[in-house]
Amino acid sequence: MSKKLKTYNSSVETSATIQHISVWSEIKALTKFKLALMVLMSSILGYLIVAGFDASPLILGLLSLGGFLTTAAANILNQVLEREYDAQMDRTKNRPLAANRMKVSDAVLMAGISMVLGIGMLAFINPLTALLGTLSLLSYAFVYTPLKRYSTASVAVGAIPGALPVLIGTCAFEGTLSVLGLTLFGIQFLWQFPHFWAIGWLSFEDYKKAGFKLLPINEEGNIDNNIGLYSGIYALLLIPVCYLGYLNDARINIAMFIGSMVLSIAYLVFCILLQKRKDRKSALALMFSSFFYLPLILLVYMIF
Repeated sequence: MSKKLKTYNSSVETSATIQHISVWSEIKALTKFKLALMVLMSSILGYLIVAGFDASPLILGLLSLGGFLTTAAANILNQVLEREYDAQMDRTKNRPLAANRMKVSDAVLMAGISMVLGIGMLAFINPLTALLGTLSLLSYAFVYTPLKRYSTASVAVGAIPGALPVLIGTCAFEGTLSVLGLTLFGIQFLWQFPHFWAIGWLSFEDYKKAGFKLLPINEEGNIDNNIGLYSGIYALLLIPVCYLGYLNDARINIAMFIGSMVLSIAYLVFCILLQKRKDRKSALALMFSSFFYLPLILLVYMIF
């Protein structure tokens, strides 16, 4: 084989590799791959918490793939609807639709296929799991997404589909709404307020440019000085939610309760520090504490 032919073949292979990596990168960005995996994690942990040693590999597989595809569909639709606003923010302007690297019709088609396959897999588990999956997708894409530009109530609305994955996980095994499942839902619902407000604090100028109303603001249009207090109220509410679960479901033992109390109090402390210091460093600390809080508390319920 001549040197020219070898060089040509090498160039073609390199080009194909780059194109493959590029397509995979676009899919990851469009589906918000890392976020989808985090959502999926809460569903899987929710399932394992209630199923224990009775977990079914088949159901776990259907829940994992169906949950991921449903979440991916919701994330794609979110980017379809927000593509003009994503283009105005530094952290999102390079997304495939915002940067005009992908056709909207292609993204909608991908979302449709993902939705049908994902909900179909959840329906194979049981009707309630599919219903909750559908509710999560529709409320995230078509209620929370447009509401972000009109009201700070969007955070509360978005916290519902944000908390449904763990409940979907428990329903995949139980086929009903149990106290334990609702307790986990309540924990994940309340957890999101400090989490989102910490992120909102750190990305306030970006959100402001795009017209997103995710944070309480003062008359001057700046972040409300009591955002740490508001976050702390929701973190504090985690304690009675955990306690009520402990009182009303025998599967929640004293070790789970104590572990959840310790983590919730620690989460509350970071909210208090934000209220006291009102600086970027404290908002960053609260955000990172939120990343640890949710998986840790779910692991406490699963291990004990």
